[in-house]
Amino acid sequence: MEKYRTETQAIRTQIPRSPFQEHSAPLYLTSSFVFEDAEDMRASFAEEKERTLYSRYSNPNTDELIRKVCLMEGAEQGFAFASGMAAVFSTFAALLDSGDHIVASRSVFGSTHTLFTQILPRWNISHSYFRFDDLESIESLIRPNTRILYAESPTNPGVDVLDLEALGKIAKKHGLLLVIDNCFATPYLQQPIRFGADVVIHSGTKLMDGQGRVLAGLAVGPEALIDRIYRFARITGPALSPFNAWVLSKSLETLPVRVDRHCENALEVARFLESHPAVNWVKYPFLPSHPQYALAKKQMKAGGCVVAFEVRGGVDGGRAFFDRIGLLSLSANLGDTRTIVTHPASTTHSKLSVEERLESGITDGMVRISVGLEHPEDIKADLDQALRAIP
Repeated sequence: MEKYRTETQAIRTQIPRSPFQEHSAPLYLTSSFVFEDAEDMRASFAEEKERTLYSRYSNPNTDELIRKVCLMEGAEQGFAFASGMAAVFSTFAALLDSGDHIVASRSVFGSTHTLFTQILPRWNISHSYFRFDDLESIESLIRPNTRILYAESPTNPGVDVLDLEALGKIAKKHGLLLVIDNCFATPYLQQPIRFGADVVIHSGTKLMDGQGRVLAGLAVGPEALIDRIYRFARITGPALSPFNAWVLSKSLETLPVRVDRHCENALEVARFLESHPAVNWVKYPFLPSHPQYALAKKQMKAGGCVVAFEVRGGVDGGRAFFDRIGLLSLSANLGDTRTIVTHPASTTHSKLSVEERLESGITDGMVRISVGLEHPEDIKADLDQALRAIP
């Protein structure tokens, strides 16, 4: 399938058909698989032959999903996890040893920040942060024990864009692994491996699923690195369920057409918000006013579904706005067919101090909107009536 384009890969990559010759891949809801005889079982567990052993290790449905994402990202191999954070944690746990050090962008998801500050230090794994707009400082943060350079792009929730090619060059110069969270873009809009990334992580819960139904995570990259991640996950058990893998694999068949519409709607909503008197500022990667607009155009096919903006009046303005939302959903998820509005300071990033939030560009009045697939006029109308409620 390597010779085909992304849209075709997402639809036509399938596991082999069973004797029933089904057109759509069936569900393999089984925990285990049988062997022909004692020698087959011995050789299989000795890894002398490739075959499915146990669904904590692999399953036909997860295999199909992984293969699709690898083709779309340009990766050799991957592993599918029960959630996006399982993929993040397992990648670090598999690739780092006690005493190692991470250099990471300060603009990361709140749970990833907690992982860096509270969980990994238990194993003597430390980190240093750089600002997304200050890549020049990265080299001064690199230590002899630094092993990984990590970033999200676009970032959550501020939708800032980092120069992936520059990060790749820094990582290569210093012998570091570049790990990129590509959740906001999906492999349809951006392929970090093209710019030098070693491992790419996704929360399949978001745009990959697209309808808020299942949790999932993926890590893809070169076979040697993924083998380390696989062996860690095989023992610790954060594998994706076959059912969720089947749902996601089917969802990927419509990813390009869905994301195209998400991006069209998001750009229209961003333009509307930029002209609204109750809004102080708006950030969307494909909005010309975005500070990294040119970089986003270079790295991404389109701007994604997430728009960040600040309402007038800080916390009080935000509360008035959220209390007046009618059609749209108040939720912490994103990438859904339904438009979702979130207040990062009190939800996804509430565990951060005020200072830590401000360092990541999260103000009290910031709103993250994941623009869905409703008619854009209806989205704008609900936003407008809620914004007009701000004192």
